[in-house]
Order: sequence, then C-alpha cells, then structure tokens
Amino acid sequence: MKKKSVYVETTIPSLVTARPSRDFREAFRQNVAKYFWENERHKYDLYISRFVLEECEKGDAEAAKRRIDLMKDIQLLSVTIETEKLAEEYFEYLNIPQKAKTDCFHLAVCVENEVDFLISWNLTHLGRPTYKKIVSFNENRKLWLPELLTPDVFMEVMEEEKKERKNGKV
Repeated sequence: MKKKSVYVETTIPSLVTARPSRDFREAFRQNVAKYFWENERHKYDLYISRFVLEECEKGDAEAAKRRIDLMKDIQLLSVTIETEKLAEEYFEYLNIPQKAKTDCFHLAVCVENEVDFLISWNLTHLGRPTYKKIVSFNENRKLWLPELLTPDVFMEVMEEEKKERKNGKV
C-alpha cells in the first residue's frame, strides 16, 4: 500500500526542537509533535517547501539551526509560478490577515503537489469555517483537496483507518 503524503508545516519542527514549555497546552503540543516525529513520521512520505525553511530560519540562531537540522532529510517540494498564483488567490478569497499569508502558500504547495495531509498546530486561519470555503473553492476549480489537521487528530485518523482496513471496511 502506498504511503500517505504529509506536508509538515513550520509549527511541527518548532515544537519538536523547542525547550520544554511550562504552559500545559504548549507542553501537550510539544509532546504530541515529538511523539509524531520519533514514532510515526517514518510511516509517511514527508514533505516541506521553501516556505517552511524560510520560517524555520527566523528567530534565535541556535533554535533556527535545530529546526533546519531536523528538516534536512525531508523532501522539498518545488514552488512554481502556478503555486504562487494559487496562494495569492487563496489569500484574496479567504480574506486571511497579511501576517498569516504564508498559510496560503503552504496550502497551495499541498494542492499543486497533491499532498494528502497538511499537519500543523496553527490552523487558526485555515481551520473551520475557513476549510469549508477551501473545499468550495477547490471543488469549483476541480483542484486537489488536502486534509488540514493537527498532529494529534492526524494520528487518530490514521489509527482509525488502520482499524478499518484490518476489519475490511476500507
């Protein structure tokens, strides 16, 4: 069976390489991201884009190096003129704030490369109800539609699919 393709958005390497947080929500995200990285990622074909690398390079130099080192073996997807045009269309259509414009580029890379899943801890601008608009936009243009999930939900979905395959439901 073909491995699922997964686009690893910047929040994943950021949390995997971050110092432990005292905030329980952030600690939860860190633990889930680390669990995924250490135990689950090998089950999937992982991808990133230059947008992930550019975001990983920002901030503290030592932290940036840890993030970049973590991503060094992940396949880099190309960004075409069509990808950039699509990202700009998403940006305008979804009315996303300028500070979150890169989210549209992550999405466009996944759509253009037909990646199955985009995993991120920051779905503020691409989660519900925005996802419904993305579905409509992509259906009207007959575009690929990746699933946008947090890592914990992604792992639950994959576990459920595994159980269904085992029971002959898929």
